[in-house]
Amino acid sequence: MKHHDFSRRLLVLSVLSTIFDSLNAVEVCSNTILPGSKGDLGEGGGEGDQGRLGKTGPPGLLGLAGELGDKGEQGRTGKLGPAGDKGDAGDAGVDGPSGQKGKAGATCDCGRYRKVVGQMDINVRKLKNAVKFVKNVILGIKETEEKFYLIVKEARKYREALINCKLRGGMLVMPKTTDTNTLIADFVTQAGLTQVFIGLQAGQKGGGPVYADLTPVRNYTAWGLEEPSGAPSNTSCVKMVSTGTWNQVECDITMYYVCEFKKSRRGLAAVL
Repeated sequence: MKHHDFSRRLLVLSVLSTIFDSLNAVEVCSNTILPGSKGDLGEGGGEGDQGRLGKTGPPGLLGLAGELGDKGEQGRTGKLGPAGDKGDAGDAGVDGPSGQKGKAGATCDCGRYRKVVGQMDINVRKLKNAVKFVKNVILGIKETEEKFYLIVKEARKYREALINCKLRGGMLVMPKTTDTNTLIADFVTQAGLTQVFIGLQAGQKGGGPVYADLTPVRNYTAWGLEEPSGAPSNTSCVKMVSTGTWNQVECDITMYYVCEFKKSRRGLAAVL
């Protein structure tokens, strides 16, 4: 029995030894395989298909300026430009030849022409009188050698009347002489009025009366009885009645007024 087991073990060892030797033999054989020599260069392949379009590259550097091209055709005529400044006057030209002597004139009938001129002077005077009538009656304007006077038939407070005359280019009337005061009084009467504002204020804060141009009242006055009264400043304004008398009155009441204008183109345009 023991001998039989020993034989079996010996057989197993023998088989294992054979397998182990076979494995070593294969490894030794595989390790001993060497690469062969390099082969000949093959033939070139055919041209391949075109590849896909790549991305756009960055812009290149600015190239050199090209040669100057040929002159093009003349373009269309442009719009007319603005007129230039006026040039300097040129030099005087050469005097021309003298003209031929004229024919003798006819004898002047001076008497007849003097008569015509005299009649024209009469017509001019009539026209001036007509214009004066228009200004004095229709437009309500009086005039002297130096000034125009206008009654404004718009009832205003004293300050509004003062401003309105200034806006027209004049002043609220200032009767500084007897003649002017009489003229304005007659003007007021002819207009059918009884009273108007004039450019005059009684004294304030201890001062004397002053005209609208701030000059003091000195040589001429036409105050009524017990005028100026020296009342408070709200009654320091002055009116003229149709008789030419001056009276203090409240500045906040409204009435017609008279403007005066110097005789000039500007003053005449403002009046008319």
